[in-house]
Amino acid sequence: MTHSLQQTIKQEVSLTGVGLHTGQNVTVKFLPAPPNHGIKFQRIDLPEKPIINADCDLVTTVQRGTTLEKGNAMVATVEHLMSSLIGLQIDNCLVQVDGIEIPIMDGSARYFVEALEKAGIQEQSEERDIFELRQNIHYADKDSGVEYLAMPSNRYKVTALIDYKSEVLGQQHATLDKVNDFKKEIAPSRTFCFLHELEMLYDAGLIRGGDLNNAIIVVDKPVSEEERVKLAALFNKPDIKVVEEGILNNVELHHHNEPARHKLLDVIGDLGLIGTPINANIIATKPGHKHNVEFAKVLKQHIKQERLKDPAPAYDQNVPPVYDATGIEKILPHRYPFLLIDKIISLNENEVVGVKNVTMNEEFFRGHFPGNPIMPGVLQLEAMAQTGGILVLHKLPDPQNYDTYFIKIDKVKFKNKVVPGDTVLFKMELIAPMRRGFIEMRGSAYVGNKLVSEAEMMAKIQRKPELVN
Repeated sequence: MTHSLQQTIKQEVSLTGVGLHTGQNVTVKFLPAPPNHGIKFQRIDLPEKPIINADCDLVTTVQRGTTLEKGNAMVATVEHLMSSLIGLQIDNCLVQVDGIEIPIMDGSARYFVEALEKAGIQEQSEERDIFELRQNIHYADKDSGVEYLAMPSNRYKVTALIDYKSEVLGQQHATLDKVNDFKKEIAPSRTFCFLHELEMLYDAGLIRGGDLNNAIIVVDKPVSEEERVKLAALFNKPDIKVVEEGILNNVELHHHNEPARHKLLDVIGDLGLIGTPINANIIATKPGHKHNVEFAKVLKQHIKQERLKDPAPAYDQNVPPVYDATGIEKILPHRYPFLLIDKIISLNENEVVGVKNVTMNEEFFRGHFPGNPIMPGVLQLEAMAQTGGILVLHKLPDPQNYDTYFIKIDKVKFKNKVVPGDTVLFKMELIAPMRRGFIEMRGSAYVGNKLVSEAEMMAKIQRKPELVN
């Protein structure tokens, strides 16, 4: 289930651990945040306690993790924590840290999920602004064979496919079909690394907090006694066991495809830096932090461009309307108290804009949420339908002799409340030309520049029964 209302946590909660690459102890504190706050990080150990938005445009480093940076402040290895927030559908949270790197814990998202659930999840009053993908978005890097595809979907779904040409891992894939499955199916999946990478990473100043308890080490080559002793020293262990090909110290995997599940976990966390919930089916082939972030930027730019394409209609009250209430009554059969459009301010062959001034005197407020007046969503849809009826019927020489029957309503979303004092603009656009009396339209309702509801509708034009021979 995808929540339609924004969510935060009920109370603050904290946990402490070691940074994978710095080896430093860090405490993370999650705090509730108001609607539309988003996810933000705060470095409370720095003098001015700077705040860094969880934004893919602020990513500066993707070497074995994702690092956000703004000004002189940075926070590293944010992907597992971000994945936990996205997986639990927490929209608003302030994350305070007293160090440069988010702790690795056991290499998964499990401990972050447990902490957030301990704090409790609280629904808020504002709607989630979920972006509905309407076209395929493709990203590829030919040199590495990395590829991402986002396709339209009625929910958020992610698949990760990996192939390291390793006989131990083989080709693997993992899918999160429903976001509610994240806690059980994805969160416990630990990070992994190949044995041959360890010394290189250590020499590069990384994995200072590495431990056999917070990463799966894949043994992909025979190991000499000298190398085994060196590895034991690296991990500060008296001894380590290395099978010829397998997993270091014979760590038991949670799932046979745990590496693929962890890559999927990383994809979810990095794409969370888009900053907007999205309904899309995403397939990531050979994903990594670098390309996750690049794809996040592609999606963020696409969302920005699409939202710019559909601004709220302009409304100048000094311009005479196309139809006032009297003119509307000559086209539509509706009358008080069920005529929900006050005027038509724009009309052409493909689009119409109607206006509804919502007052406290509306009949529906007498019985709908007494003491908390909100325009019913079904009446917003009816107002859309009446506006669409004008678009359909005004083309006829005798519109008063026809009725418009709406036979299908789809993709309905109510995003914000409509209350007394609001002026609502209803825009209806043709999706396809009219055929055999059937017409399809897309409707959007705005208060100011804020989208309050939207839907797609299909209608049939029919001559009034008493006029049919």
